[in-house]
Amino acid sequence: MTPPEPIEPPATPAPAALLPAGITVLERGWLSANNILLTGPDDAALVDSGYCTHAAQTVALVTASLGGLPLATLANTHLHSDHCGGNAALQAAFPALRTLVPPGQAAHVRDWNPDALSYTPTGQDCPPFRLDGVLQPGSAVRLGGRDWQVHVAPGHDTHSVVLFEPEHAVLISADALWENGFGVVFPELEGEQAFAEVAATLDRIEALAPRIAIPGHGPVFTDVPRALATARRRLDGFVRAPDRHALYAAKVLLKYKLLEWQRAPVAQVHGWAAATPYFCLLHGRYFDAVPFADWIDALVQALQASGAARREGDWLHNA
Repeated sequence: MTPPEPIEPPATPAPAALLPAGITVLERGWLSANNILLTGPDDAALVDSGYCTHAAQTVALVTASLGGLPLATLANTHLHSDHCGGNAALQAAFPALRTLVPPGQAAHVRDWNPDALSYTPTGQDCPPFRLDGVLQPGSAVRLGGRDWQVHVAPGHDTHSVVLFEPEHAVLISADALWENGFGVVFPELEGEQAFAEVAATLDRIEALAPRIAIPGHGPVFTDVPRALATARRRLDGFVRAPDRHALYAAKVLLKYKLLEWQRAPVAQVHGWAAATPYFCLLHGRYFDAVPFADWIDALVQALQASGAARREGDWLHNA
């Protein structure tokens, strides 16, 4: 007698497949934040636009995904360079585009202050762009035919917001919550007590009870309670050892620049770090017992040891 063939369990759909119709996530590499395209009956909106060196690719991806709809609105969850670096290119490609940003730094965009907007301090780039309005926390904004609640989400960035669509409980969590953590808490590096704000933001997300989350980096995920637990454990470790968070931040900033360069002479790495205010700030506050050049060498070695970079002679390569 022939034994019955084993019955395979039905395949579990990927979380992105569970998103409501009209929500498309363009998952990007770590140099650029994810782009979220929200389409309605008559037009479309985009949340976050990636880094400037990927701007042409962003425009091409968005254009190909629009299906002939006009792109009416561009919304930024916050104004770090990897989330708004494609704004200028999208505005050039779609002249009627309405651009919305969180209110806390709107004046710095209008006057274009790259120091206040973090681009100079982090050693990153962002072409100037126009803003047309703000994402006011406590209100709702119509994007792609749906109403999205705007909620404050300080911590990673003082002025960040997250967007929540209550009908389907979809959260655009930006860098406030990833599947396995959250973004560097930049205000903490500047001496602000921002770890408490991270905790409050995680509590706020938990209270919203999202069924599906679209992070600023990485894939869409549905196990939000697990992600929150992971984030809280990570936060607790940083609270207990702020120097660990500072070291993490320094490695992230260096890796980010290496992602942009792809390869650079080690001397250029040292020169860039010495000219980048955040590195001087971090060294002076946490690591001044070690000479600056030796500290940068140690960061390079840490990236090599983790497999995030490789050194060939006098050159450092992204890996």
